[in-house]
Amino acid sequence: MPSLETALRDAAAELAAAGVPSPRVDAELLAAHLLGESVGRVKALAFTDAAAPEGYAELVAERARRIPLQHLTGKAYFRRLELAVGPGVFVPRPETETVAQLAIDHALVVPAPARVADLGTGSGAIAGSVAAEVPGAQVVAVELSPLALAWARRNLEPLGVQVLEGDLRTALAGQEGTFDVVASNPPYIPAGAVPNEPEAADHDPAMALYGGGEDGMELPDAAARTAARLLKPGGYFVMEHAEVQAGTIAERLAADPAWQDVASHNDLNDRPRATSAVRSATPTTLPDVKE
Repeated sequence: MPSLETALRDAAAELAAAGVPSPRVDAELLAAHLLGESVGRVKALAFTDAAAPEGYAELVAERARRIPLQHLTGKAYFRRLELAVGPGVFVPRPETETVAQLAIDHALVVPAPARVADLGTGSGAIAGSVAAEVPGAQVVAVELSPLALAWARRNLEPLGVQVLEGDLRTALAGQEGTFDVVASNPPYIPAGAVPNEPEAADHDPAMALYGGGEDGMELPDAAARTAARLLKPGGYFVMEHAEVQAGTIAERLAADPAWQDVASHNDLNDRPRATSAVRSATPTTLPDVKE
């Protein structure tokens, strides 16, 4: 059995050759997973004569095949949460933390208890963050995919979030005008676009990626319509999208009398990743919705 340091060094080289963006970090995370230790502890052990954990080379080989790191460890970290993830659910990205932060900020300033809906919750990253960081919040998460729904329930029910199976286009019928905040990270990739990273292209479910239509805007548009239906006057809507969709989404919301105070927000990489708007008090004719 090679030493831990030798195994880490060899693993990092193998992952780098496979094009993994952060080879040394992933090598350490995989070792930490097998050892049941923190990454900091793994780094410390690498300075000793500690041996590599059994099965490490096989796990590294899986990562070199561009199996998502989170699928191999069964965990994804998002803000304060450790989420259970695996095949069938979209792995949450750091960019979505911007959306969660905006939803949290607005839920914190409305009279308690804030009512918050997360449309297309996936693993539950946004809904779980709101539940964990907004005292007393009443959070409802909606997800259509049965596989993703199972992961969402595992992650969210311990946090007191109500998890419902449903389509974001028709979600929460009968609860019109009762929410303070609606957040969504809907599928939004255009039909002809394929993600560059094999982890997303080959392992994230297509249902969670493609927004419908040539421009990918069918589901983002639907999320905005549902948010307008669910929010109280003065309620807050925030949605993630592709950076190339920022202008289109802002224009469409600004042209709709249901919305005011439309704003674009950059993600951690300073790219326009989310758009928000406030539900106006202007009466609008919204379509009847049936579950």
